[in-house]
Amino acid sequence: LLFLLLGVCGMALLNLYSASYPPSPWGMPPYVKQCYLFLLGILGVLFILFFDYKELHFWNYPFYIFIILLLLFVLFAGNAAGGAQRWINLGLFKLQPSELAKLSLVVTLASYYSRKEKAEGYGLKDMVTPVLLTGLPFLLILKQPDLGTALMLGIIFVSMTVFAKVRWQTLGLGVALGSAAGVFAWFYLLKDYQKRRIETLLDPAKDPMGQGYQILQSKIAVGSGGVSGKGYLEGTQGHLHFLPERHTDFAFSVLGEEWGFVGSAFFLGLYFSMLLWGLYVAMTARDRFGVFLSFGVVILVFWQAVINLLMILGFLPVVGIPLPLVSYGGSSLLTTLLAIGILMNVRMRRFQAGQNAEKVEQ
Repeated sequence: LLFLLLGVCGMALLNLYSASYPPSPWGMPPYVKQCYLFLLGILGVLFILFFDYKELHFWNYPFYIFIILLLLFVLFAGNAAGGAQRWINLGLFKLQPSELAKLSLVVTLASYYSRKEKAEGYGLKDMVTPVLLTGLPFLLILKQPDLGTALMLGIIFVSMTVFAKVRWQTLGLGVALGSAAGVFAWFYLLKDYQKRRIETLLDPAKDPMGQGYQILQSKIAVGSGGVSGKGYLEGTQGHLHFLPERHTDFAFSVLGEEWGFVGSAFFLGLYFSMLLWGLYVAMTARDRFGVFLSFGVVILVFWQAVINLLMILGFLPVVGIPLPLVSYGGSSLLTTLLAIGILMNVRMRRFQAGQNAEKVEQ
């Protein structure tokens, strides 16, 4: 797992250097900041490996409350940019508490489902606590506004709940309520620019210089890479500034243009091999908590990666979800590395007493 992680991060840093090339003479280049943050994240991973992951049972609610307090702080005193108020300036980077909220939710739900086992499946009453635990940060993040991250919390909740085994009646009711909430959100919660992003998805060419611009330029970048790519540092869409957000949400478009289908396939092979290894860690964990933690970490990274890639290829609207470990961003990078550190922790302690004693029933 460590070698796969280093391989993915190494290629990601090379790609980030290209995405921010030529470097600006003002300020620290993004790839330099990302290197510092990567080293900080590795220190965080090493710290996590020192204690047994079971201790997260005790720390999950204090961590959750701390994240809620950070989200409240952001709403009243956070840094604003681009019409959104999501950050806390820490100097080296701007902390985005909503990124940490994803990991906090994974740990909190893993603790809840591992403690409250239901052989017959979770019913409606059992869902009250998980829904409240998800709903509070969801609403605070939606208020920033950050629709993409808020939706990720919902996806984490649904994925972990289905994995925990929910009753069919409860699942059906959840689908109905979710559909109703989606209709309500469309008419009363979504802002005009968010609606335009969804409408543009159906036909980006209708607004080629507005909402459809990013999608069209991303498709051009990926498509022009061909089989073998244009060569490292030889991409045109990014270097000539046709592709917006080329070092953040659309970092993979740069990789696709310069490394082509072969390079992209190799990178994605490394990336998803890391996630498959994470599923293996979940299957061999010594207890239910380890199983849910590992699965939660995998789906946290998996769904963000899938949504980002589909967004880049024009199959989903641009919702601002980064590609973990690849897109520039200190909060996303640190959160992902800490999550993978938890995964390594579970793997390291799989042979301790009580292995398989509380496994999730298959």
